[in-house]
Amino acid sequence: MNKLSYIFIIFILSPYYIYSQNDTIQYEAGFIGVASHGVYSPFWLQSKQYGKISTASYSADIMVGINKELKNETKLFDYGFKANLLVQTDATKSNIYFHEMYIKARLSVFDMIIGSREEHLGNQDSTLSSGGMLFSQNSRPMPKITFGIEHFTPVPFTLGYIELKGALVHGWFSDNTYIKNARLLHNYVYVKVGGRLPVHFEYGLDHVAQWGGYNPEFGQQPTSFGDYIKILKGQSGGSNASIGDQINALGNHIISQSMKLEVNILDYRISGYWQNISEDGPIRIIWDTMNRPDGLWGISLRNNKFPFVKGILYEYLNTTDQSGPYHDKDGIIYGGADSYYTNSSFPSGWSYYSRTIGTPFISSPAYNTDGSLSTLNNRVQVHHIGIEGDVYGYQYRLLSSYSKNYGSYNSPLGDEKKKNVSVMMEIRKLLPKHSNIEIGGSLAADYGKLYGNSAGCMLSIRKTGDLFHY
Repeated sequence: MNKLSYIFIIFILSPYYIYSQNDTIQYEAGFIGVASHGVYSPFWLQSKQYGKISTASYSADIMVGINKELKNETKLFDYGFKANLLVQTDATKSNIYFHEMYIKARLSVFDMIIGSREEHLGNQDSTLSSGGMLFSQNSRPMPKITFGIEHFTPVPFTLGYIELKGALVHGWFSDNTYIKNARLLHNYVYVKVGGRLPVHFEYGLDHVAQWGGYNPEFGQQPTSFGDYIKILKGQSGGSNASIGDQINALGNHIISQSMKLEVNILDYRISGYWQNISEDGPIRIIWDTMNRPDGLWGISLRNNKFPFVKGILYEYLNTTDQSGPYHDKDGIIYGGADSYYTNSSFPSGWSYYSRTIGTPFISSPAYNTDGSLSTLNNRVQVHHIGIEGDVYGYQYRLLSSYSKNYGSYNSPLGDEKKKNVSVMMEIRKLLPKHSNIEIGGSLAADYGKLYGNSAGCMLSIRKTGDLFHY
């Protein structure tokens, strides 16, 4: 019996045990349908959806699941779980899998999670952002083991003015697109200063690496505990690694730094943030990196008093610098041409099930018409606006993005493919008097030659409730 079978049995038996302990188990069931014209469904219908929505013009999803959330933060120990089964269909394929399946526990301030789950990582706005540079909710949840402090927690003896969060994460690239059984390392630490003050400053450091697995060209890659320590330290590989990993660091590494300033004035909250990624050393502080012109800059305004417009956001994304056009030339190492999300040892790069894990504006391999696994468009400039609010119980969200796309330094796109516009209007309504059903609808469109012109709609219906209470 494999590991997934054991986990599945736990999920089957857990509700009966939890019911006997008088804990609350929620259930959900939902349907999502997409209809559009064009080669692909509109960008904002299927981006940042955790890989649930197909790129195809027509698709339908059905999801059913159960979950128990961590609710009592004052308890010394609490636990939870979730299992969601997703059925995906479009004109060319059907797929069924556990979209989320995890168990988690909290002991005091420490969290441990095992399994696949939807996560919001990074300091960007959770609902209006175009997506973080390193993690953006654009790909399927990955199976991981996470241990650490997931939420900002006051540091002892600082009177609550200094808070920390961080974790050690080990994951698996179970898509097996080219490298079989590749592994993920993700470690992060964030510090926030401010406490009860109206001004908060936050700095975060994320380190991710793809490593291990079987490479059809180089064979089995290093996977020992000693190799894990080398990955953790960013050291070069030993004699059992590929030549490239012996010269450079073992595995495919990305460092992300982020800063955020948040100001609370009466009923308003103003947030400004900056994210940067580095794929080559030496790693310097965010304002002194070689690729300083690249990054995600965002500013948002939120309020608790005027529900018609609860949040407004503007973001600018630039990935065109990449520390210059040359990695090396005439025997001189420049350290440029970072070619974000790509790596010669991991051809599918920073993607999972053919979707970029970071910002969706670095085009996912799912769009590659030649069947290649790599990211072909990673030099982009994006202006993005988001607005959301509540009009008499109707929740709405508007996203509008304008991008210039240059391909890559090695394979630049022609001028006719540079510009693209993507817009979406989404409306959701919760019907608590009608069995707690939520209905939603979205209209979206793309204009440009990068993905082609398209327009379409998405309809959704979702039912939630307590499993043992009617």
